[in-house]
Amino acid sequence: MPQEFSSQISSPSLIERSNSDLSLDSKLLELPLYEFSVEISFTGKELGQVFEKYPLLPGAILVDEGKYVGMLSRRQFLEFLIRPFGQDLFFHQPLSIIYSYGRTPILNLAETTPILNAMQFALRRSPEFLSEPIVVKTTDKDNYRLLDIQELNIASWQIRGIETQVRYERSQAQIIQNDKMASLGRLVDGVAHELLDPVNFIWGNLTHVSNYSKDLIKLIEIYDNSTSNIPEEVLYLKQDIEFDFLESDLSQAITSIRAGADRLKKLVSGLQNFCHIDAIYPKPIDLHAHLDSIVLLISSRLKGEIDIVKDFGHLPPVSCFIGQLNQVFMNILSRAVDILLDEAIRQNFDVEPESNSAKKPTIQVTTEVISQESKIPGTPDSRWVSIGIMDNGPGMSVEFQQQIKESFTVGKRADKETSLAVSYRIITARHGGKLNFSSQPEKGTQFEILLPLI
Repeated sequence: MPQEFSSQISSPSLIERSNSDLSLDSKLLELPLYEFSVEISFTGKELGQVFEKYPLLPGAILVDEGKYVGMLSRRQFLEFLIRPFGQDLFFHQPLSIIYSYGRTPILNLAETTPILNAMQFALRRSPEFLSEPIVVKTTDKDNYRLLDIQELNIASWQIRGIETQVRYERSQAQIIQNDKMASLGRLVDGVAHELLDPVNFIWGNLTHVSNYSKDLIKLIEIYDNSTSNIPEEVLYLKQDIEFDFLESDLSQAITSIRAGADRLKKLVSGLQNFCHIDAIYPKPIDLHAHLDSIVLLISSRLKGEIDIVKDFGHLPPVSCFIGQLNQVFMNILSRAVDILLDEAIRQNFDVEPESNSAKKPTIQVTTEVISQESKIPGTPDSRWVSIGIMDNGPGMSVEFQQQIKESFTVGKRADKETSLAVSYRIITARHGGKLNFSSQPEKGTQFEILLPLI
């Protein structure tokens, strides 16, 4: 390229960058940008010579004594020249005259703008301006460069291809994971069923054992009361086996066995509920029974460090995919338990005096039916089942809350899918519900699941 023209217009330069390493988060500064500015006092003839010399140059940045004024694209410039008497009227006029006649909306973006966002802004323009170049403002020197719209289109398609590939790989991994979880669920359900049979056997025979023991004790008492001369061998045996203690402790032992069998039965039933494999269509379900099962499974990993309080209202049967909802309940409750356990460990190492007055970690699970006013006039209010899960942990920072909200979006979900993002998709996409959350530092976090009542 020649270094300069006789009119002292500096030569355009193309700042090329390899776009082979584009990613979902790539920005405009990673694309080839043209650096070319011209004073508005120069004539159209001088600008035309530059466009003739550099056929790929999409336009020119117009400046007035070095300050940015606007942009004149190659297309606009040529449209003026092909008008009747266009060359006679504009060819020898200053660029300020041409720009005043053809001023059109200019899309100005920072160089840190993500390429996909820039493409969205470009497509929102009027159809007659879709081919216009984009003015990119740099941050280091506060100057302006030009981006050819074709470069943006190519980069956008490349990123969309990357995104499609990521989604495909993630979907394949998700299919494999779902198949593994379904197989694991069937396996655990079979093991739970096998466990439930002996538990029912124990549970069913405990009543008979309790009655038999009471009858035997009663028989011994009647024998003792009706016999004046009890053989010494019997007295020695009663003393050796501590009959008085055995008589009082036997009923308590049977009660303990009954309580253990009952807890084991509930755990196995809870495991079966959690491993429930959904049908093709949603079914009416008692949410309270499944929430009880999830709380029981969660409580099995605790040793009294956390109180889980249930405040259930009156709920009708809810039509849902209960297997997926169980996953949502487990995700949110597990997250709350992990945070509270970490906070409890931190407080144990805290030597400050006020740490002794800290409240005991608590998770509260509430359910109720609520109504929301319809925004469409003439339509009835909507009714929802509300499931609230609230903890009194340290809460979340504003930045972390924003990250969670971003993970709910489609773009971020393709990049990284968290348990909360999976829960959000299950609630919204599969059940037409809502997943809301709020958090305050040092006060705790609350998640609210809203399911529509049909």
